[in-house]
Amino acid sequence: MGEKKEKEEMVVTAWKVSGEIDYNKLVEQFGTKHVTQDILDRMEKKAGFLHTQLRRRVFFSHRDIDWWLDTYDRGEPVGLYTGRGPSGPVHLGHLLPWFFTKHLQDVYDADLYFQMTDDEKFLLHDHLTLDETIGYTYDNALDLIAVGLDAEKTHIISDTDNIDHLYRIGLEVAKKVTYSTIKAVFGLNDSDNIGIIFYPAIQAVPCFIQSAREGRKVAVLIPAAIDQDPYWRMTRDVAERLGYYKPAQMHAKFLPGLGKGGKMSASQPETAIFTIDPPELAEEKIMGAFTGGQPTVREQREKGGNPEVCSIYAYYFFLLEEDDAKLVELENECRSGAMVCGDCKARLGKVVSSFLVDFQRKREKAKDRLEEYLIK
Repeated sequence: MGEKKEKEEMVVTAWKVSGEIDYNKLVEQFGTKHVTQDILDRMEKKAGFLHTQLRRRVFFSHRDIDWWLDTYDRGEPVGLYTGRGPSGPVHLGHLLPWFFTKHLQDVYDADLYFQMTDDEKFLLHDHLTLDETIGYTYDNALDLIAVGLDAEKTHIISDTDNIDHLYRIGLEVAKKVTYSTIKAVFGLNDSDNIGIIFYPAIQAVPCFIQSAREGRKVAVLIPAAIDQDPYWRMTRDVAERLGYYKPAQMHAKFLPGLGKGGKMSASQPETAIFTIDPPELAEEKIMGAFTGGQPTVREQREKGGNPEVCSIYAYYFFLLEEDDAKLVELENECRSGAMVCGDCKARLGKVVSSFLVDFQRKREKAKDRLEEYLIK
């Protein structure tokens, strides 16, 4: 088998994720808390069932979700906020927290402010023009609408086109945050452009925008991947000084890419399934994916595979198989060697193909409803 390769060092920042992710270590490093059984029980009781991403601890970490639930139970207003950095097409990893956000909106009857950070992506990437990131904003919005969110309770914000909704509060935030704080939290250096220094104040605004618009304090929950946590640590530090509640958070794990290790990334298109991919292309990508199987069919039959490191199994676990019993059956088939990787890939390819056909139909219909979802 040769020498065992060293694990790539884990890097999780607001702008970069790489290496093998240790989620327990992230909880410790970021100072968050694990989602407890008590929290799951409360959310299950309210919804009447426990969402797949909660059952499987895809959303595994939090800040003050218990307080947010308490606020809701007291009959006080609650809201939701999440977003997307529009630097290209949407892939299935992006959809992961959006489906859970829809669940929260349905159960808690909450307004969602969804931020498209076209300014951030322009500032961060030299290869993108501002026109391109704004274009991706409205293209990516079709994917969000296809998830099935409530048009009356969903407000999509383009930072660039809707800066009039953001700038006043953004200035209030910026005045309370020092340059040394931004440098420390985001790891900025002297060669970074001055736009990205100010930008975090803009990303903080949707935590407070519903409160400002309604003239009352609204408890906001942010469901998002854990790499975005640095923004909210900064935001929570200034919230009460501005007269708002600290935003609560629920942190999701990353949907792995089809390669070995790391999250699904648009920068490696061969390892990502995009919502606009032709189904046959998605199937080709899946057939070339990294698995937890043995080098040969014979060894797979004899020794079985390891679903814990398999990108194919991860798709079922995170997104595409809601039935826990079927997931256990798939895991057992893998470990026992009853299922070989080629057959497992082909099966997933058909599932993903069917998903894309249905989602792309919804995405096409969303073009006629886009205006309904844009912030007014």
